[in-house]
Amino acid sequence: MGKSKGGRRRQAGAEAVVESVDGGLAELIPDRERPRAWTLVIDGAPQSHVDLDDPAYLSFEYQRRLGHVIDLVAPPGRPVHAVHLGGGALTLARYVAATRPRSTQLVVERDGTLVQLVRRELPLDPNARIRVRSADAREGLAKVPDGWADLVITDVFSGARTPAHLTSTEFLDDVRRTLKPGGVYAANLADGPPLAHLRGQIATAAARFGQLALVADPAVLRGKRFGNAVLVASDHPLPTAELTRLAASDPHPARVEHGRTLTDFTGGAAPVTDTAAVASPAPPASVFR
Repeated sequence: MGKSKGGRRRQAGAEAVVESVDGGLAELIPDRERPRAWTLVIDGAPQSHVDLDDPAYLSFEYQRRLGHVIDLVAPPGRPVHAVHLGGGALTLARYVAATRPRSTQLVVERDGTLVQLVRRELPLDPNARIRVRSADAREGLAKVPDGWADLVITDVFSGARTPAHLTSTEFLDDVRRTLKPGGVYAANLADGPPLAHLRGQIATAAARFGQLALVADPAVLRGKRFGNAVLVASDHPLPTAELTRLAASDPHPARVEHGRTLTDFTGGAAPVTDTAAVASPAPPASVFR
């Protein structure tokens, strides 16, 4: 499969879109079961799933968990101010727009070519108040006004790894600056045994936020396999009981850790600073097979 820009190929009786973007080779693969649904894959790693007919439908496990966080940030239907660091196919921004009409959202996605592809092939609802800025996530966050956001979500991967500069206390200082009192920060993290990156990220968030929760597959938490975990942080109490109920009811149930159990899970890991930050570990090739 060549990296020809703008190429298309047939797959399962529908046209897949294959195009070079800044971050590698992007493929938009049609969903066989949903007529206007697509999966975005970059360099073989699945990134996002979007159903244009039902933007409130979340297929990927980690996106469902982030959807639960969105649902608990404010009462159902109430508009929010949301910042999405990392855009992909704009799945979560579409979800917020569908479930909370009149929300105002900013998406910061460094890959400008990917943004163009997604806008062209998976167009946004013209009534959705979603602004997309092509910039580095941290640079884009720096331009968000103080105390503007109800919710900041980080879901940034470069070559299937979270860049180092989005893992530090200094980065979280800027996240905190943009959040309203009681605002919520959520991050999609990926790690595998021995979970050193995940433990360090929990310690880093604990150095900047008073309340934390972690949502993940029990096998990932036990260090049995590589996978995603959603870290949730705020300075106000989190609705952990509701989050636990929602996560447990998913097709792939997840566990929610918080309080002393989550503190113990970090195993004494130290907060990460800019000077010591490293990218998250690369997933094993078997993850995407």
